Amino acid sequence: MPGNPMINKILEKHKSRGMVAVVSAPSGTGKTTLCRMIVDDIQRAVFSVSITSRPPRPGEKPGYDYVFVDKEDFKQRAQSGEMLEWAKVHGHYYGTSKELVRSALEQDKYVILDIDVQGGIQIKKIFPAAVLVFVMPPSMEELKRRIENRKSETAEEIEKRLQNARDEMEKAPEYDYLVINSDIDKAVSEIKSIIISESLRI
Repeated sequence: MPGNPMINKILEKHKSRGMVAVVSAPSGTGKTTLCRMIVDDIQRAVFSVSITSRPPRPGEKPGYDYVFVDKEDFKQRAQSGEMLEWAKVHGHYYGTSKELVRSALEQDKYVILDIDVQGGIQIKKIFPAAVLVFVMPPSMEELKRRIENRKSETAEEIEKRLQNARDEMEKAPEYDYLVINSDIDKAVSEIKSIIISESLRI
């Protein structure tokens, strides 16, 4: 490290800085898979497990995929100030634990938030330095195919999700970066590059 005390001070402060990175995308675009792969590849990154009032889908693990609670429990947590942000999406509540994010930032971690656009915009107001990445599907036809392949929604629910996807994509210009998930490895590489670049910002 250079011997100049001023340079040393700048480098030390820069090295220890935490970060909040939001990854948002229409349901079925693969954002959770992307976030998990990014956390596996970046040592300082941690995944923020969201709290939700919706029931688990087949194969989902409580505490790993989501913290599953009932609606009354969720509302109590929101009213008590436990949530950093929360929103109602597809008829269910989703939120981010304030304590989880605070603890991770105190440890100078990169906190990866897998949340919808409502939550992302709320986070940007709380953390102006937060990095917002919007992930697009390659096409609406491909998005519909991915949702149908989950076999967890009715035809009516699928149509509702597709309409919500169109509404969410209209808000993409409010984000800092846009990534198209046509190839998952390429999308992961692009998001990792964004996070690494932002971590080097002075």
